[in-house]
Amino acid sequence: MKNIKWIFVLFAALAAACIMGIGVAIGEESILIASISIIVLFIVMGFGFKTKKKYREEGKL
Repeated sequence: MKNIKWIFVLFAALAAACIMGIGVAIGEESILIASISIIVLFIVMGFGFKTKKKYREEGKL
């Protein structure tokens, strides 16, 4: 492993937090929290993939 790309660690941690939020929402039977967690998960994953594509095009990966 050469270098750690901290931005990807951040995206992974945020995505994991959103998945945990979905689990908590299921436990609490809250559709609102589950919906918000799913939407934020899609946004975080989208930014992560977008950033990864940008890094690949710049030759940083």
